[in-house]
Amino acid sequence: MKQIPALTLAVALIPLGAIAQEDEGTSLMEEGAKLFFRGLMSEMEPALRELEGLADEIEPALRSFAEEMGPALHDLMEQVDDWSAYEPPVVLPNGDILLKRKPERPAPDALTAPEDGEIDI
Repeated sequence: MKQIPALTLAVALIPLGAIAQEDEGTSLMEEGAKLFFRGLMSEMEPALRELEGLADEIEPALRSFAEEMGPALHDLMEQVDDWSAYEPPVVLPNGDILLKRKPERPAPDALTAPEDGEIDI
């Protein structure tokens, strides 16, 4: 989880690296871009620190979930070939979860043209 804030910071710093390699004769556009990115970084810094703290809090719970539910989810993934063939899950009042298969649609080759051979468009 620590990789997300670090990756976000690295992506945000790429334009600053390009701006840092400037010649002595910078244009007003380059100066404006440099100021914009510096302001953006100063605004993003508290949010990135908060995101890093949140990631540190959530990491143990995610690890526990993956350890406990990983084998069951793996078995479920092996049993279901096409998730688009199922309705969204329904949670019953007793906590059971139902996965209903969508009704079968007729195959495209099962559709027939009108008897007179003409199709209205």
